[in-house]
Amino acid sequence: MMMQDVGRRYVRLFNKIHERSGTLWEGRYKSSLIDSESYLLTCHRYIELNPVRAGLVQHPLEYRWSSHAHYALSAWNPVVTRHALFEELAGGQKGLLEHFGSDIRPEVIARIRMAANKGWALGSEPFLDRIENLLGRTIRPPKRGRPFKQKEASREGQEMLI
Repeated sequence: MMMQDVGRRYVRLFNKIHERSGTLWEGRYKSSLIDSESYLLTCHRYIELNPVRAGLVQHPLEYRWSSHAHYALSAWNPVVTRHALFEELAGGQKGLLEHFGSDIRPEVIARIRMAANKGWALGSEPFLDRIENLLGRTIRPPKRGRPFKQKEASREGQEMLI
């Protein structure tokens, strides 16, 4: 209760100082486990293109808070550290630029959003199977609809219990 009160006061003060209104944070932090080898570059492209899809800029290089210039043009950014796996998968700067030249299919965008919002993993079927076995729980969307009824055993050959 005390922390909520501190949070509310901070938001009011922050909004007053910066002449703004509303909340500071949009919602809870969301994350999703991804199969790096098949989805890392696609998720990276999805994130970098969010400002373009939102209509804030025409190209990801125009967005001030984007790491796109760091990755695509090797522009130095002190807060971005390149990961060796990312470099390997992208095939260097040229590979990354080619990767950004293609659109992300709408069904892939929907799958990424659903995974992040619901906390599901994103990856190939073998990856999802392996993670479910390790965790001992499901990490993918549930099957829609009612479960199938098991066929009733035929009465022939069954013993009558009295």
